[in-house]
Amino acid sequence: MSVDLRRGLPSVDEVLKQPGVAALVERHGRALVLGAVRALVDQARERTAAGASGEIEALRKDAAAAVASALLSRQARSLVRVVNATGVVVHTNLGRAPLSALAAARVAEIASGYSNLEYDLAEGGRGQREAHAEDKLRRLLAAESSVVVNNCAAAVLLAVNTLAEGCEVLVSRGELIEIGGSFRIPEVLRKGGGRLIEVGTTNKTRIADYRNAIGPDTALVLKVHRSNFEVTGFTEETLREELVALCRERGLPLVEDLGSGLLQPPHPSLSGEPTAGACLAAGVDVVAMSGDKLLGGPQAGILVGRRELCERMRRNALYRALRVDKMTLAALEVVLDDHEAGRAAASVPVVRMLAQDSEALRAVAFDLAARLTAVAPGFAFEPVEGDSATGGGAAPSAHLPTWLVAVSRQGLGAGPLLSALRAGDPPVIARVSEDRVLIDPRTLLPGEDEILLAAFRRLSEAS
Repeated sequence: MSVDLRRGLPSVDEVLKQPGVAALVERHGRALVLGAVRALVDQARERTAAGASGEIEALRKDAAAAVASALLSRQARSLVRVVNATGVVVHTNLGRAPLSALAAARVAEIASGYSNLEYDLAEGGRGQREAHAEDKLRRLLAAESSVVVNNCAAAVLLAVNTLAEGCEVLVSRGELIEIGGSFRIPEVLRKGGGRLIEVGTTNKTRIADYRNAIGPDTALVLKVHRSNFEVTGFTEETLREELVALCRERGLPLVEDLGSGLLQPPHPSLSGEPTAGACLAAGVDVVAMSGDKLLGGPQAGILVGRRELCERMRRNALYRALRVDKMTLAALEVVLDDHEAGRAAASVPVVRMLAQDSEALRAVAFDLAARLTAVAPGFAFEPVEGDSATGGGAAPSAHLPTWLVAVSRQGLGAGPLLSALRAGDPPVIARVSEDRVLIDPRTLLPGEDEILLAAFRRLSEAS
């Protein structure tokens, strides 16, 4: 008859009474230590059930080290800063647009105390939170009004729900797109209460298609910028100006989901991308765009356009569920100031990264390769030509020539090297090509070259 090893396990109370564990209780409090001990005992129970007897002795003799390790793991921050060496400027998985030091400091200043978020200092009464961004957006884009919500998907949702709930929304079949995270335009329309009417075909939509689709229940025409893919070949797209004229003729609002938030092209490869100002100047009634893509600010959805339509959206009960907080507005205000003052290329990290030319990056790559070679013998660092990416589901055809540092080491594959870089503090995220790790200096922030040097120095010394 086999013996059940689990009977030999110490109880939670017995472990808590061990001197080392008791000391941890004094330092961290009973609740945290109790949770860690229970987890360790449960884990040991599972392992002893499988025949591992060593767990019993370890828990009985000295569980303090295991409990301390578990507490350290529990208290570690899950959300950490990383070094983006991928060359993808607006990297969705890495938090999209990094804020400038000034914007981050402004967020900390506003977050650490009270503010006049909804308080009119001049009148001494309730104010409007939209006021903190609206004046700047109006001046930047020559717009009558604006609404700021928590992302661009929310902006489209609010616009559809306000302007077309229970009614028809016309959208070209070629613009029924899906972007990251399975965000699909038809689903957003349904959630917003609009009834989708598909216009034209996937590759060709003419103004006559829109004209023929308008009926008595049509309340809105939605134009969607294909920001993350291209359609080429036998294609035809209705001009924005044609849509504006048709909507005015029929008394329908025209909303354009621009997505990217581009104000001015910082690089020649982005010159073909539509800007929010150009859309409004062409007569679009409301433009929806992101605050954290090519605008370079915090996550936000920005609606700009006709005052009457923006005020209707702001009165919608859904707006309260989608509006942004004081920290978002604090960061957005700084970023808009930088754009308005014409200093975005120097002050806004995303704009600065996109504006860098290949020759400047070549010099950076050669210098970085030389410095890395000096601190990490055994590794090979070679400057090579390559391409960066805009990222963030924006400007898929943009060609951003760059210079990279290709890293290799005899006997060490690119996969294990990537893993080692990700395990650092802070983690370094790079990309791979032809079994070499590629570091793109375009997306390195000031001072992060020193982090790279320290990371490779550690790897070199450890091997």
